[in-house]
Amino acid sequence: MGLFNNKIESDAEIRLRKRTEKIVSVAVVFVVGLLFAWSFNKLNYNWNWSAVYVYREKFYLGFINTLWISFSALLLSVLFGFIIAYCLESGNVLLRVLARLYIELIRGTPLLVQILIFFYVIASSIGLENRYFVGILNLAFFSAAYISEIFRAGIKSVGQTQLESARAIGLTNRQTLIYVVIPQAARVVLPPLAGQFVSLIKDSSLLSIIAISELTLNAQEVNSFTYSSLESYLPLAFGYLLMTFPISLWIRRIERRVQLEN
Repeated sequence: MGLFNNKIESDAEIRLRKRTEKIVSVAVVFVVGLLFAWSFNKLNYNWNWSAVYVYREKFYLGFINTLWISFSALLLSVLFGFIIAYCLESGNVLLRVLARLYIELIRGTPLLVQILIFFYVIASSIGLENRYFVGILNLAFFSAAYISEIFRAGIKSVGQTQLESARAIGLTNRQTLIYVVIPQAARVVLPPLAGQFVSLIKDSSLLSIIAISELTLNAQEVNSFTYSSLESYLPLAFGYLLMTFPISLWIRRIERRVQLEN
């Protein structure tokens, strides 16, 4: 019922709703925290944080590497995604078919398999030995297949009437794209694009399979050094949460702003 509730709320009702949401959120976090504390207590586990703390620098370096790898892959995937979206809407049949084939191939196969084939087969055959560059390219190609559809949906959201009006007042195709299509499509594109960035950060953990020193691989190495699985993987989970949670908050802020503008 609340999903389709279009009633206009007063300022007092909005403040009350937000306050209630915060109270419920804190209560849920508290209950979940108690559940985890109870579960760990039942394990009777002998924690060995001192052994893991010695390798704290590996977690830090892995965190930093994951950040710049994900950010670099995002920038490339946005560029690739825009190109693929353009091909999907192109009047050239060959470009449309190739773009659609690329999207179906990437979205229909596991990223882990793509990484292995791209690194050990394609990159090796052309002499590309920098595993970090290969990993970034691989993530960018994978994410671009999804981002292209996001861009395409954003472009499609602009009504045909507005495009015709732009032509009627003498705007060129380039001017129509810059002044009419992009400003309106951006409101539709930004929330799912930010969500794709969250997925991209988590997907970067698969790069550990080709020995890229990101957060997951470093946590695995610490585990192999200390034989302390929980102490190694809990910081790993916290590190990814630290990277993705601010983006999730940003997504919610964008969505609220878009709703207000609509």
